[in-house]
Amino acid sequence: MSKNLTINIGEINKLEVMRDTDYGYFLEASDSSEVLLPNIYVMEDEMPMGSIIDVFVYTDSEDRPVATTKMPYAMLGEYGYFTVVDYKSYGGFVNWGLPKDLFVPLSQQKEHFTIGKKYILRVCLDEQTGRLYATQKIGKYFNRHLNGIHQNMQFDMIVLAKTPLGYKVIVDKQYEGMLFANEIFENISLSQKLKGFIKNAREDGKLDMSLQPIGIKAKLTEAEGKVLQILKEADGELAFTYKSNADDIQKSFGLSKKNFKRTLTALIENKQIELLDSSIKLI
Repeated sequence: MSKNLTINIGEINKLEVMRDTDYGYFLEASDSSEVLLPNIYVMEDEMPMGSIIDVFVYTDSEDRPVATTKMPYAMLGEYGYFTVVDYKSYGGFVNWGLPKDLFVPLSQQKEHFTIGKKYILRVCLDEQTGRLYATQKIGKYFNRHLNGIHQNMQFDMIVLAKTPLGYKVIVDKQYEGMLFANEIFENISLSQKLKGFIKNAREDGKLDMSLQPIGIKAKLTEAEGKVLQILKEADGELAFTYKSNADDIQKSFGLSKKNFKRTLTALIENKQIELLDSSIKLI
């Protein structure tokens, strides 16, 4: 396993354990640059001299690079859902999983932050100072060039915001997308991470997304969509199974028992619901 050529702030680095000091281990990149791994993160049995270890590098309270074996909620160029823990006249500070809170300059806020409230932010690097910071103004970072993007490509998504049309999502950490409410048959929450499929690449550089592959076989039947919608409205679980009374099924779903059972089987096979002892539940 080869080590990093250089030490990269805001990223996971593969660095060599070079020397032990009173303050911790010094780790080295191939260009001979070094960074301190404080004693609190040193595990001697797992970090012998000369070994190469994975660490995250950021800057401490005095703006010196420092390494940690802890991983932040989001790294450089990534998005996270962070809680505001402090606020000053010049900006806010959010908890991102490390001892030093992440700074959000006042100029990078769309609104004045409230302590205790959560915001979706992007982790950025000030090239002049080498300091990491977060921004709420993420629109300028979206990639609008969709060359090579085509229908049914699968990507990771993070839910950004709820709108009248559905949910805005960040796709593959770089594209802006939309999940439409009338095509969602499960509970979704802000900052949730999902797998999604490209439905349409739009001329404005945005993506229409779907939680299911696009195509004839992937389309929900009317009955499947109805069952999922009713489950969604019932907080994801209902006391129905294959053995439920036909009249109860007709009253709640407007389906015959035969059609209901066939619909449950399709949804279970598609891993959209699970069958419990006395109920069905959204996955």
